[in-house]
Amino acid sequence: MILVSVMYPAGPRFDHDYYLKTHMPLVRERWSGLGLHEATVVTGQGTPDGGAAPFQVIALLKFESADAFAKAAAAHGAEIFADIPNFTEAQAQVQINAFA
Repeated sequence: MILVSVMYPAGPRFDHDYYLKTHMPLVRERWSGLGLHEATVVTGQGTPDGGAAPFQVIALLKFESADAFAKAAAAHGAEIFADIPNFTEAQAQVQINAFA
């Protein structure tokens, strides 16, 4: 099992309503049959020292494996990535994580 973190930096416009009601359902619909087990969205609230959060939104996508994520991205990534300008101009940072 792996966790893919899709992190949207703070600052640029971000349409939370569109993201939660349109984009994330698209992600779940397209990738659930391809190894996506869970998709959770969190919003940045700040840093421990009271500073601004570096990321405004983070999607946490739990996949069966890195290979499953690669296959899902190959199958439907173009459609999912093409939807991003509909909710933000932010350049997402993506990180693949292993569970310890």
